[in-house]
Amino acid sequence: MRKAFEIGGLVAAAVLIVFGVVAIVMGVNGRDTVNTSLQNEYIVGSSDMTPSAIKAEAQKAGIASAVKQWPTENIANQEIDTGAEARQMAMYMHIHSLEATGGYTYAQMGQFTAKPGTPKSELMPGGGTSNSEFAASDPKTKQPVPNGGRQVWVTYNALGTALNTSYMASQLALFGIVVGIALLLSGIGFAVLAIGGALRNPETALSFVRRSPNKAPAVPVA
Repeated sequence: MRKAFEIGGLVAAAVLIVFGVVAIVMGVNGRDTVNTSLQNEYIVGSSDMTPSAIKAEAQKAGIASAVKQWPTENIANQEIDTGAEARQMAMYMHIHSLEATGGYTYAQMGQFTAKPGTPKSELMPGGGTSNSEFAASDPKTKQPVPNGGRQVWVTYNALGTALNTSYMASQLALFGIVVGIALLLSGIGFAVLAIGGALRNPETALSFVRRSPNKAPAVPVA
């Protein structure tokens, strides 16, 4: 029975080691794919993409209170080629979009540009209206004019979402590497125990907690 357990331990060790190596390789390849994809986009941070500069800019624009998360890294004039840098870039772009819309988000702005005299009840907090009856019309197409601020928000945040996706993919790849290392170490540990014959050794590292058998009382010799 012990021999079967030892063989099972070696098999389990081999499986864990293989899974660990595969997870590490996949994680490294995943991070490399993310970094290569970002490099191919040739994204460079603008000169105001430092924590201090963006805060001063937001305060000057009067939208600092609308910012819920501030960037913490300086990426000004730097090439964005890692997931962590992509995450910072997305946060800077989010602030830029708030500056362009006066501090309002997509949901706070109307779909169309409101025409003069639109009732206040038909206006959105961030400007514009979602009621086509009160929308300004394009003189050529006779169609409602889209809200420019809303379009800017859509463009900025579509790019920001892509950058955040790169960050998430990079973190998942890193998680895969960590799991792979854990599996690899576990497999090596199983192999050491099985090859070392741990099941045949009556001693245990926790022998100090085992209760010693009761000794029979000594019988006096007459």
